[in-house]
Amino acid sequence: MAAKQKILIVDDDANIAELISLYLTKECYETMIVNDGEEALSVFKTFQPNLILLDLMLPGIDGYQVCREIRSKASTPIIMLSAKGEVFDKVLGLELGADDYIIKPFDSKELVARVKAVLRRYQPARQEEPKSSAKIVEYPDLVINQTNYSVLYQGHPVDMPPKELELLYFLASSPNQVFTREQLLDHIWGYEYIGDTRTVDVHIKRLREKIKDHPSWRLSTVWGIGYKFEVKG
Repeated sequence: MAAKQKILIVDDDANIAELISLYLTKECYETMIVNDGEEALSVFKTFQPNLILLDLMLPGIDGYQVCREIRSKASTPIIMLSAKGEVFDKVLGLELGADDYIIKPFDSKELVARVKAVLRRYQPARQEEPKSSAKIVEYPDLVINQTNYSVLYQGHPVDMPPKELELLYFLASSPNQVFTREQLLDHIWGYEYIGDTRTVDVHIKRLREKIKDHPSWRLSTVWGIGYKFEVKG
């Protein structure tokens, strides 16, 4: 029997945390609840969650700082929970490395759907999967492997959250083809994601910080339209 996927719930509101845990336990996930940022960082290594549900307004270390700390050492998917619905707060959360952002109050079915969607994108490749079916794109100094969710840049592995890698892979799989922000949002985040096109801009910005322009390729902005993976040759 496969081991249950583990979800760390970080929220100082005990009632909300227990309710979330109840929803997810019914879906056969293993959950752990912590009530502040320091405890979240403390148990992260020992619990080794497959996903983190992270409230922003925490006592002591807030959710933004917790996200920053975890993202500096791991690519574990993070879904932020917040009563703040302003675009600035969403963008800041995404810039810090969150994979999704849910505004409170939320519907239980939406929460579960978001969790499942993020975890699907982060499924590690099965070892028995034949190499012929591997999703790999290679360019000089760049290897993007969506089968095992890894990126090699100039011979070194690059730590990258699932959506960043999927966005890079999707663009690199269709060199020199221009995609609108709406097309990228729909393909990478899907119908389950309720967001705006700035989400794409944030992820492109983070990719450019990790993957610099190369003499033979680059992530290119097509002004007024969207983005493309430009290959020179």
